[in-house]
Amino acid sequence: MKSIRVAVCLAVIFLIFAASGRAQSAPDKAYLQKIWDGWQTLNADNQTQYYAQGPHQFFDIAPVKYNNWDEYKKTVGEDLAQYSKATFKINDDAQIHKAGDIYWGSCTIDSDMLRKDGKSEKNTFRWTFIFQKQNGKWLIVHEHVSMAMPS
Repeated sequence: MKSIRVAVCLAVIFLIFAASGRAQSAPDKAYLQKIWDGWQTLNADNQTQYYAQGPHQFFDIAPVKYNNWDEYKKTVGEDLAQYSKATFKINDDAQIHKAGDIYWGSCTIDSDMLRKDGKSEKNTFRWTFIFQKQNGKWLIVHEHVSMAMPS
């Protein structure tokens, strides 16, 4: 009986270590949605886990570019503070391509955001991204977020 308990405990320990050491699989649509679910919290600090640190360019709706995640997080965080609620949905046009040791892709994202002043903003964003694996995790090393100019 004692040997069965020991065997079961060892098996559980092995499974825990095996699961924790497993590398993240390639980025897929579910991973893209998880990133945008994080943006729904309206807290840019929550997104640090998805972005590479150091000198990487990120392009957003405004200003033209950011030279690293810290710049991006600061400005976007200030912008997000104007909102009380947001939802983002990755559309079915998402494409992800492998190119050597990176993945790149693009998609459109439906957004529904509510400003603290009560104004609702519905838009469709365009998102282009490049992921590189760092320390076992796929991180965004470049992205471009934009929306169409009103007609």
